[in-house]
Amino acid sequence: MMAQQTLDHLYELRLTGMAEALEEQMRMSDIGSLDFEERFALLLEREVTVRDDRRLTRLLRTAKLSLQAAVEDIDFRAPRGLERSVVLRLAGCQWIHETDNVLISGATGTGKSYLACALGHSACRHGLTVRYYRFSRLLGELALARADGSYARFLARLAKTQLLVLDDFGLAPLTDTERRDLLEILEDRYAKRATLITSQLPFDHWHAVVSDATFADAILDRLVHNAHKITLKGGSMRRKKKPAAS
Repeated sequence: MMAQQTLDHLYELRLTGMAEALEEQMRMSDIGSLDFEERFALLLEREVTVRDDRRLTRLLRTAKLSLQAAVEDIDFRAPRGLERSVVLRLAGCQWIHETDNVLISGATGTGKSYLACALGHSACRHGLTVRYYRFSRLLGELALARADGSYARFLARLAKTQLLVLDDFGLAPLTDTERRDLLEILEDRYAKRATLITSQLPFDHWHAVVSDATFADAILDRLVHNAHKITLKGGSMRRKKKPAAS
């Protein structure tokens, strides 16, 4: 009776991890060999694990990463200029806490999006808020937000996100409105939040994409300052994947 009341209280307090662990302990015949501190420590450990798992699930759902990618699954054997030590250091997420940026350049298929999503996943694992956008879709959402009056709220949400991932920057020259939108986003984030951008274009071509020298200088100054640059080389990783034998 006492044990059931304890379980009910744990569930009422939303300590479901502890409650489930206690139920398991009650079914163990040899649980009496552990003293109170040991049993209680196991209950707490389960609660912490359950909460961490919930938080990660929530952060990943909010991040909307385009790929299920993880740093431990990255192939470092391919000769594409990707150094394991650099990626592992970035996976530690200190650069996000220091509000640095990461810029990734490389041809189609070299793994830019996968690397970006893997670093985004690492950030979620570290309990940081992340949001992924294909750059063209972000511009579309900004246009819709401006039309329906939610533009300021949209920018505020972006400004609060600890890591903003913008994938495939530079597929087309920016219009005047798009230049202003991008500068607004980066101004809000400068020295406050981290941004990760990928592009098929070499870094020295990014200036031309902005299509206005004054805006380009302002935008790239905010991006390049304290940025970690990665240039992926070689052919498409997709072409190197062989189909399974039939």
